[in-house]
Amino acid sequence: MVFHRQVTCRTPGRFRTRVVTRGVDPTLCCYYKSLRLKQYFKEGRALRTETVIGDSKGFGIGRRVCAQNWYALRAVGESANRCLGDAEAADAQPAADVVTFSEVTRPSTTEDGPYAPGLRFGEARVMALLGAWVGFCHLVAGFCNRQMVERVRALRAAPYTTRQATYDLRRLKRKGLIVKLAHSHRYQLTSLGRRVAVLFTKTYGRVLAPGLSALDPRLPEGVGARSPLTMAWRSFERILDDYIQAQLIAA
Repeated sequence: MVFHRQVTCRTPGRFRTRVVTRGVDPTLCCYYKSLRLKQYFKEGRALRTETVIGDSKGFGIGRRVCAQNWYALRAVGESANRCLGDAEAADAQPAADVVTFSEVTRPSTTEDGPYAPGLRFGEARVMALLGAWVGFCHLVAGFCNRQMVERVRALRAAPYTTRQATYDLRRLKRKGLIVKLAHSHRYQLTSLGRRVAVLFTKTYGRVLAPGLSALDPRLPEGVGARSPLTMAWRSFERILDDYIQAQLIAA
């Protein structure tokens, strides 16, 4: 089962994801300024990554055809390709171990001594934070406080302020999940941060949330009958109730 997936980001912080249909090869597109990264299966045989820069001035590079500008453009393209490849490689790594999970979810102190609040798994604000940056649209230029506010607000029904974003950026950095880019007010996910974000968002979205929905006692019988988990859980509840009732009668 293969999905066509396109992730688009024309300016940092703005994106959209589309799942079109089954039975087609996946295509990934990322945009930043005039740069476009496109990744797809070439003739179904190999993964191909194309990088196109439409306007060199957007990256502080002149338009004159010379060796200096050519090497500068090539460095920009190679950097963008490397960022995408590193992110995909981090996604393919094993999930964070138990020790790392504990360090992330519980309060701790950094090597320098500052306090690092825990990131509780399942908390709406934490899940919105990690879900906001687990995609690929921030890979080239990172993200800033304002973009974090926009993305988290889009994923949460509750208000989210700039002050809250500043606090969250601080604890994400102290946990080693993000790093500040030199000479800027922008941040990027670390390899550990991407692994943790993938683990949290996938586990919550694919296991915890649908699993808890299936265990909801208010779920109609007709809907619950289509879920093996719901039927098994309700059967267990009936057997447990009968056992408890029998023990109470015997006592």
